[in-house]
This record gives sequence, structure tokens and C-alpha cells, in this order.
Amino acid sequence: MPTTEIILTENVLGLGAEADVVKVRRGYARNYLLPRGKAHEVTPASLRQVDALRAKRAEREARELNEAEELARRIGKARMLFTLETGETGRAFGSVTAQDIVNRLKNELGAEIDRHKIVLERPIKETGEHEVAIKLHHDITAQFVFQVKSAAKPKPEEGPAEQPEKKHRSLFRRKKETK
Repeated sequence: MPTTEIILTENVLGLGAEADVVKVRRGYARNYLLPRGKAHEVTPASLRQVDALRAKRAEREARELNEAEELARRIGKARMLFTLETGETGRAFGSVTAQDIVNRLKNELGAEIDRHKIVLERPIKETGEHEVAIKLHHDITAQFVFQVKSAAKPKPEEGPAEQPEKKHRSLFRRKKETK
């Protein structure tokens, strides 16, 4: 199969990052990468521009890393409380999901986080303190600590109250005999 060398102008999943020179099949380059502006053909002039693309890539990656570190600090300091309706056993009717955490972080901190970056094995249904990892960058993971509290107010303890007797109602009813 004939291959060609191209210079990527943006990150392409499974192929490479911005400013990488890669070999791909000609059809892939001709039909997908070049028309969409994701790559340029390798020429002597474009090879001279690779250094500028690499500098731009390094600047972007450094900026993303700094933003992720700052957001990790803000998330680490944040303490939030989630309230859930619970039954008599203390088990919650609802749960705290990754989307709930994303919505709360957006409201409280103004941070846009993808819900897929929150490492949550299963929705949280228990009350108490929980810690969840959030992958902000491939190098940076923030630990988010929050409380889950029951929304039910504790009932005042009462003495033994008389409960009315329940009438037993049978499932099958007798038909009255008519004469």
C-alpha cells in the first residue's frame, strides 16, 4: 500500500498530536485529513513551519496545564453538601451522580468539567463523607470531598402510642346469598 508523509495541524486520535510528521496511507490523507484541514503535505516550506507549530503546541499545552492546576486547587478547597431523601433505614431514594457533581461545581466554582472526567464507579447512595477523583489533565487529578446528608428531619421520640387495629380485608370476598 502506498503511503505518504503529512504534518498534522491538530490532534488526531490514534494518529498523533499537532506538529507531528506521520506516515499514513494516501487515501486516508487525500480523502479525510487534507480536506478537513487536519494535516498538510510535507514540503520543504512546510517543514520550516513545523517549528512554529511545535512552539504553538507547547504554549497551548502549558496554558492547559496551568489552568488544570488552578482548577485542581479550587476543587480541593471546595466543601459541598448534597442532601438526599432517605428512608427509615438510612438508604437514599435517589443518588449523587457524576452529572450532579458537574452541575454543583459549575454553580459553585464556575468550572466547566466534562462528566466523563469524574471517576465514579457507581452512583453514591449512602450518607456521610465521600471523596471522588476528577481527571482534569493527563498529569493532574483533583480530589473532591463532599458530604451527603439526609433531607429527612429526625422525628421527635414519642412514647408508645396506641395504634388502631387494622381490619383484615380478605382478598376473596364471599358473595351474599340472595333468596
